Amino acid sequence: MNVSVDPILLSVLCRRFKSITEEMGLALLRTSRSPILSEARDFVTGLYDKNGGMLEQTEYIPVLAFALEPACKAIVSYFKDEIFPGDVILHNDVFTGGNQLADVALFKPIFFQGELVAWAAAKGHQADIGGAVAGSYNPGAREIWQEGLRITPVKIYEKGKLRSDVWDLIFANVRLQIVQDDIQAQIGSCTVGERRLLEVLTRYGKQEVLAHIGALYDATESQMRREISAIPDGTYQGESYAFYDAIRDESRMRIVVSVEKKGDEIRFDYTGTDPQTPGFVNAPLSATLSGLLLTFLMLVDPDIPHNAGLTRPIHVHVPEGCFLNARFPAATTFGNSLTGPHSDALFRALSQALPERVTAGWNRMLSFSMVGQDPRYNRRFVDILFLSQKGGSGATYGVDGYDHIGLINCAGGILAQDYEMLELQTPNFLIRHEYWPDSAGSGTWRGGMGVVTELELGGEENLGIVFGDGTHSEARAFGLFGGGSGSCNRLELEYPDGRLILPRTKDKLEGIPKGTILRQWAGGGGGYGEPRLRPMEEILNDLREGLLSSEKARTDYAVEISAEERGRR
Repeated sequence: MNVSVDPILLSVLCRRFKSITEEMGLALLRTSRSPILSEARDFVTGLYDKNGGMLEQTEYIPVLAFALEPACKAIVSYFKDEIFPGDVILHNDVFTGGNQLADVALFKPIFFQGELVAWAAAKGHQADIGGAVAGSYNPGAREIWQEGLRITPVKIYEKGKLRSDVWDLIFANVRLQIVQDDIQAQIGSCTVGERRLLEVLTRYGKQEVLAHIGALYDATESQMRREISAIPDGTYQGESYAFYDAIRDESRMRIVVSVEKKGDEIRFDYTGTDPQTPGFVNAPLSATLSGLLLTFLMLVDPDIPHNAGLTRPIHVHVPEGCFLNARFPAATTFGNSLTGPHSDALFRALSQALPERVTAGWNRMLSFSMVGQDPRYNRRFVDILFLSQKGGSGATYGVDGYDHIGLINCAGGILAQDYEMLELQTPNFLIRHEYWPDSAGSGTWRGGMGVVTELELGGEENLGIVFGDGTHSEARAFGLFGGGSGSCNRLELEYPDGRLILPRTKDKLEGIPKGTILRQWAGGGGGYGEPRLRPMEEILNDLREGLLSSEKARTDYAVEISAEERGRR
């Protein structure tokens, strides 16, 4: 049956699909228990067509935005005709479309009139997924089995009935009960998506909806092709480095990208990128593609729908065996965090073609994940301390960088923890959390401010996992077109006996005593444009707010503050 496409209905359905994924996200946000989900919002919800193609998503964290479609397609291929109404499928395997073992995806097929028509899915970062280290960040891992439980596509519900044997097998290998609670919240989120899409199908009819989905993909492809056409034809090169693979001292891993734009298509080629590392500083292909797409989407119309049509004019080659597309059975937990250096290479390349759209460098991630025993409730806790790792974004043409936004792979999606909730959910006590003066890269438009955080650790049997980058001078958020670099990340622990511990950027610290003081400085973003062209009122405002010192005003902006003015400040 031929169905004519109604442009008004097409627009209505486009927005309806988006509202469904937003409602799914709210359901997960309000029913999950781990602060990683309920506070930091480290998850994504989405709808996918019967073949696993992206229909619409709501990305609370951008690095997960394109990490569900490859897994959904893998599930469709794996089960083929063995998919039934009432099935619920769990997956996290990085070698069959996953992006990180701790990012666990849940898929629910949607049937209408006896036919598989779509999928509802939710993926969230779990507090633990087994492996050698609690919390599932293991800087010493050399293979995937040391990182966590590898879940290839498996049904936890079949035809509406819980498979208790499978459920018990999985969660016998996970340390924390809260993970089961959060997986149940993800099931609820997908049930909301299923219910709402069935309402759409009932109202408009299956053939009408499916025909308009195809037209929606085509319209999105046309939008993306127009955006690509506006980029000057040419080949643009960029590179950057990640530092220390957790195994080899002073190791550096180079990312090389060549961007070839021709007509209304664009190709990204990573030939020349360094080989995979023996440690966990590697990425599966899914994580790399997500990092690429989230960065590129920052440079085009933000209103382009997120569906399968978006990626049709985008072509990518990432050589297998490089550290952005590691071969089995490599450890890859750090893959999401490679988005920082990855985006640096992309921005450097595309700054040659789109100088007024790219941003300067963002502060790279340096995270301190805590696992311990909460003596108040006699139970274990996990906290990734998102609060302390959020530095500044890079400035762009006409706009200062965003203060305390966080990592580019989170791009504001990871919220800073509420102070009171932090102290309720963990035994840690917040002493200080404020902007870090002089942390932003100078420029006509300065970088976003970093932050300094100080906590007293109140847990017992504490294990601290450090994973990140940005402590090397070369890894600071870079400036563009004369702008200055942001500040370096720093991290230290002061033990109750006065010892000062300076961990590496990938490290495991066992037996951290109760009463230890954690201090962390998350650097600012890079500046854009010549600093001496910055408007005087902006410089004076930063001085008045205490964000800029008189010394930096003099050296970077050639602004001398009189003794009288300093006294008033």
